[in-house]
Amino acid sequence: MAPSMVLAGARVVLPTGTVDDGRMVVEGTKIAAGAGPDAETLDVSGHWLVPGFVDIHNHGGGGASFSGTVDDILTAIRTHRQHGTTTLVASTVTDDMDFLVKQAGLLSELTEQGDLAGIHFEGPFISPCRKGAHSEDLLRDPDPADVRKLIDAARGRATMVTLATELPGGLDSVRLLAEHGVIAAVGHTDATYEQTVEAIDAGATVATHLFNAMPALGHRSPGPVAALLEDERVTVELINDGTHLHPAALELAFRHAGAGRVAFITDAMDAAGIGDGRYMLGPLEVEVSEGVARLVEGGSIAGSTLTLDRAFKRAVTVDRLPVEDVVTALSVNPARLLGRYDTIGSLEPGKDADLVLLDAGFELKGVLRRGEWVVPPQLP
Repeated sequence: MAPSMVLAGARVVLPTGTVDDGRMVVEGTKIAAGAGPDAETLDVSGHWLVPGFVDIHNHGGGGASFSGTVDDILTAIRTHRQHGTTTLVASTVTDDMDFLVKQAGLLSELTEQGDLAGIHFEGPFISPCRKGAHSEDLLRDPDPADVRKLIDAARGRATMVTLATELPGGLDSVRLLAEHGVIAAVGHTDATYEQTVEAIDAGATVATHLFNAMPALGHRSPGPVAALLEDERVTVELINDGTHLHPAALELAFRHAGAGRVAFITDAMDAAGIGDGRYMLGPLEVEVSEGVARLVEGGSIAGSTLTLDRAFKRAVTVDRLPVEDVVTALSVNPARLLGRYDTIGSLEPGKDADLVLLDAGFELKGVLRRGEWVVPPQLP
């Protein structure tokens, strides 16, 4: 076994709180309780050590998407790892069923190899009224038989399906997903408050990018936002890029749901980690300008160019959230949603050595995944 490595002097965010001048010991691929006699010590004073980020909603990055080839998928994975995402779920976009079935098989293979943490199907079972950057011609009602076809194609690797649960078959599909241990997420929906409550009672437990692609919160028609925020069984996804949400909306979600029910996501598309230009999101063309992705036809926001290190920095420096709450939203909650908090999501002995090193200004300075440096430490 390789000698232990000790990261010493950082502010370490643990489940019990933040420890100043802390020590984190890595033994092989795991976090260890103590260091061996031949341990190498790395002085990371003046930095933060936080758990590796967990992204449960991500369509691609580095100029590639999860709707592409194996090489495309691996490119997107590498891009986000370089920004601190050590665990990643691949999200598809609406396409025809034959393509999605084929892609599910490909993504499941990479999940079985440990490159991905699972598959999220966003579409085609969504509302044409709230389609966002999804091709309306390919949308369909959430018939349980079609939903079952996708989760079967994923060979036990499907983690989440986003549904407009008010559509015909929606509630039965929610129940089907719950029975198979797959997260049913309410999103791209035109549901009323009452319909959303019914979906939650049927087993829906996640709000896909809360506020976006759903009716706005109204004082007479509170819609899905109120139902999703108020129910303790629901985790709400938030895209904290400064475009998808006004800071007051993010604050509302944190105040009402609490840090324990928020999962920061990227909803990233190909341009994440690359820059402005023309890209494809499924069958639709996207223009990225000044970091904002919009459909060429119609102008709808088309995912994001966000990476989770930027979401972290913004949450602390702009939204003024406590670092511990941000770690909860970026690592703890999504790890729990995936049923993997026993191995990832926090810095504890026995868990995978997935760590992110940040400087005092919350800029990323190193990424360790399963004991190996994805981004070697950049120290003064």
